[in-house]
Amino acid sequence: MNTSVSEKPVEPAEKAAPKRRLGAMLVEQGALTEDQLRIGLIELKNSKKPLGAILIELGFVTDSIIRDALSENTGQRSVDLSNAVLDAKSIKIVPQDLARRYTILPLSFDAQAKHLTLAMADTFNIVALDQVRALNGGDLQITPVLGSEGEIARVIEQFYGYDLSIDGILQEIETGQMDFESIQMNDDEYSHPMVRLVNALLADAVQLGASDIHFEPEEAFLRIRYRIDGVLRQVRSLHKSYWSAMVVRLKVISNMNIAESRAPQDGRISMSLVGRQIDFRVAAQPTNHGENIVLRVLDRKKGIVAMDKLGLSDDNLNLLRLMLARPEGIILVTGPTGSGKTTTLYSVLNHINTEKVNIMTMEDPVEYPMPMIRQSSVNESAKMGFGEGIRSMMRQDPDVILVGEIRDHVTAEMAFRAAMTGHQVFSTLHTNSAVGSIPRLLDIGILPDVIAGNLIGVVAQRLVRKLCAACKASASADEFEKRLLGIAEQNAEVKICSPVGCAACDHQGYKGRTSVIEILKITGEMDDLIARRASMREMSNLAKSQGFHPIAHDACRRVLDGTTSLEEISRVVDLTDRITG
Repeated sequence: MNTSVSEKPVEPAEKAAPKRRLGAMLVEQGALTEDQLRIGLIELKNSKKPLGAILIELGFVTDSIIRDALSENTGQRSVDLSNAVLDAKSIKIVPQDLARRYTILPLSFDAQAKHLTLAMADTFNIVALDQVRALNGGDLQITPVLGSEGEIARVIEQFYGYDLSIDGILQEIETGQMDFESIQMNDDEYSHPMVRLVNALLADAVQLGASDIHFEPEEAFLRIRYRIDGVLRQVRSLHKSYWSAMVVRLKVISNMNIAESRAPQDGRISMSLVGRQIDFRVAAQPTNHGENIVLRVLDRKKGIVAMDKLGLSDDNLNLLRLMLARPEGIILVTGPTGSGKTTTLYSVLNHINTEKVNIMTMEDPVEYPMPMIRQSSVNESAKMGFGEGIRSMMRQDPDVILVGEIRDHVTAEMAFRAAMTGHQVFSTLHTNSAVGSIPRLLDIGILPDVIAGNLIGVVAQRLVRKLCAACKASASADEFEKRLLGIAEQNAEVKICSPVGCAACDHQGYKGRTSVIEILKITGEMDDLIARRASMREMSNLAKSQGFHPIAHDACRRVLDGTTSLEEISRVVDLTDRITG
């Protein structure tokens, strides 16, 4: 078991020390303010949850802070489960339903000494300890260690797997025989199998790391596909008779009109799956075989990534930080749909998010709620589009404004007006390259004199799949591959990796994604070219002479460091210039 356990011995004096109230401890440590504690205590009156769980839900503290505070207060050892690797023998000691019911996790088991180390959210839960002993002969020695409730729940999902059996539910629907294993997930209460089937499919998609779930009715059957690492993968085919009831269930939980089937509809689902809160953005589209429904998975835990974890090279990271140091102006993030633009923008906002800065956003819709940031959604029915929203936000004394997308002249004009009046503005734009964003802005009606001097820089990005670390194969690059990768010395020995496929990556050869990025910083010389409407070739040549590296350069860097394959980057990045150049 690879975990970080606090090995500090507990002295007798510490055991005898009186326990302090958790809230008072956190305030004393500076992890919580008096006002935040007061809010938490008010919530506690109307909730059955402990104070620690409430403070985590409110976003005031993290799991690890609560875990360490409880460890200090109770004199119990604590365990960090962020990089947990469990022992298969220990997993068998505690059944899945017991682990879920009491939020406990077996860490290690010594069969000879009959000794089990058990992570628990509540180390004083005598009932849980007695049940584990009773299941293992009664003579089992247990050492409880303190773990955070959220971390334990996450690791249970990861190593036990969810127990909603899709095949069992389908069999129940077809035969009428209950699938008791899947009913256990619903607090031991029976619910309709169609309800459990939809929940099971959503849980399955989240468990596999899907970004989108497609329910696609055909003439004779229903096709279910997940988009995993940017590529669609068919996971199920169900009889068409299932679809009418599934549509109703999906519409009910996403607050859509179940009586309307001839017009497109949008909705949203928020539910607790695989140990954490997951949101889904739902879109229904009428087709000739019935309504097609696509769900975008909005996983808050995965949505916000630290800026230094975005996969940027050191040069690009330093350049981005330099651009963020500008107090006013506009920074654009460009790329096609699904290229990670929102993730990058949220990472940047999270980097600059402090109590000293008022950050306001106008999005369509708000995807990931963030503490301290004032987030608003576009509402066309209330006549609040991007343009009207920015105009309204300007009266809210903002320091930083995020505009979800620049898609027309009014939005672009208001965004640049905000940048010209002393605000830092971030937005996205649909273009193929960083340099290509300038003619795009001109095309939607922004004057070149307005762009020059107010545009700080442009980030263009794509997402590429990462090779599975467990099975990727390394081989020497041939002459053509060296040329694509920009290796000048043809006799040099260059190793590159390619996908293979194994159980760890579901035989895909790839697992997870990372970004490849180009960053164009707008200099005074570039402003001059923009002001006189220079061609893209002139601007590209100037940028390269000033050290700009195109996205293909960053993509090749990820091939050379073994992160991805040449085949994968050629799928998402244009490498033809490297052949002709």
